[in-house]
Amino acid sequence: MSSSEAGPGVPDPAERPDGAEKATARESTGADTGPDVDDLERRRAPRRGRRWSLVALALVAGVAATYYGYTTLGSTPIEGQRVGYAERPGDAMSVTVDVLREDPSRPGVCIVRVRDISGAESGRKEIYVPPGRDRLTTVVRSIGRPVTADVFGCSYEVPEYLSTPERPTE
Repeated sequence: MSSSEAGPGVPDPAERPDGAEKATARESTGADTGPDVDDLERRRAPRRGRRWSLVALALVAGVAATYYGYTTLGSTPIEGQRVGYAERPGDAMSVTVDVLREDPSRPGVCIVRVRDISGAESGRKEIYVPPGRDRLTTVVRSIGRPVTADVFGCSYEVPEYLSTPERPTE
């Protein structure tokens, strides 16, 4: 059947643009063989690439989340724990701190704070932790009557004003 038999302006699906006729699978074998194998492979190839991209992206996100959790939630190289506290006259509190560190030969610094009855911080003090010492006691002054004390945090990064030989008095 040519385009003239189907009607004017209607192209024949079996006719190629260059004028040569192409036999379809149904016409040559008499059976419907389905889509061409190369056509199926071309359609599946982008899906495989997309799937591998998603797997790679999920793997990278998992590694990043693991690293972030390890660095922020893992054990710290130096930390302080409050052992005890006692109220002192004149809106002050005596605080005893145990310092746990990976390298006891390095100096450190801990920040100790006191809180008032509302829970607000009412006093704070940085204490120098000399090498080899693991328990320190200090007095923290408060702007009001303190009711509790805690260790805010510790670090190996000692400020210069704490590590000089002449330290200010309490």
